[in-house]
Amino acid sequence: MLSPDRDVFCPFKMSVDIGFDNQDKMGCRISFCGTMTRADLNDLDAVFAIARRGSFRAAALDLGMSTTALSNAVRKLEAELGVRLFNRTTRSVSLTDAGRLFVEQVGPALQDVHGALEAVRSQQTTPSGTLRINAFAMAAREILSPLVLEFLRRNPQVHVDLVTEGRLVDIVAEGFDLGVRVADLVPSDMIAVSLGRPQRYAVVGSPSYFEGHEKPRVPPDLLNHPCIRVRLPNGALYRWQFEKDGQATQIDVRGPITLDEASLARTAVLEGIGLGFFMEQDVRGDIEAGRLVRVLDGWTPVRAGLCLYYPGRRNPSAALRAFIGLARELGAKPGASP
Repeated sequence: MLSPDRDVFCPFKMSVDIGFDNQDKMGCRISFCGTMTRADLNDLDAVFAIARRGSFRAAALDLGMSTTALSNAVRKLEAELGVRLFNRTTRSVSLTDAGRLFVEQVGPALQDVHGALEAVRSQQTTPSGTLRINAFAMAAREILSPLVLEFLRRNPQVHVDLVTEGRLVDIVAEGFDLGVRVADLVPSDMIAVSLGRPQRYAVVGSPSYFEGHEKPRVPPDLLNHPCIRVRLPNGALYRWQFEKDGQATQIDVRGPITLDEASLARTAVLEGIGLGFFMEQDVRGDIEAGRLVRVLDGWTPVRAGLCLYYPGRRNPSAALRAFIGLARELGAKPGASP
């Protein structure tokens, strides 16, 4: 998410009063006055980032600060409130009862504060601040040069924080402004912008592999070949998907190794360990250079392309509007990449 507290002067001060009534129920109150120091809002953001991520290290990465600084911010806030917000061990972090009530009661008000700051920022004419984007590694490679780097050239006051990971995330809950996924993986409650290029899979093997193995002619032939198995972010093993003349099939391949990252699988295939199943753009250069040989080409039709997606907002920042505008511009061009 954008960090308005770091980039926009805030003409108010936030204070949080916390206490317990006779029934040991927590009461929280937020008031605004005077001039807000940047640390006040950052300290609250720190608590919510840790609660959301369940880890000081992950929260620190999200907030762009060191784990030590994050710990100090939490200790400072706990000292001011007079209660402990987190149970900490060497292996886990969890909210205390007081911390859980704090998050529940302060959360809506904190969202209102960020919403107000975003509303102010939306009035800017020059894009600035930080945009956080979450994407599969493959998708990030596709958009980096034509979209992200071009955006930075046009908008030098914006910083882009591009995070790549295989798992599907809730971009709102995890503090991202935008996500990039294959179209059929975009959540239905998000606004999607097509990035233009359709996607296609490719089954490949090394020339040395095919010196000792016959090329498969139909997908079931793969059961007679060692294949590089792929584990999905949810832990399930991926079944290779094929389609031809309206006939769809899935093959649960077998092989000597299971991996969860495309670059590792590519290395194994280049070494002749077995056949691999990749997004075409990840191995196109290898195919063109003769390092890999493509098979079952007629069984891998074009599928849904990449989409940029984001939640509907009443007051998008100038940076967010500019990025979405450039994505629409590039996606509308014939043969655009992405």
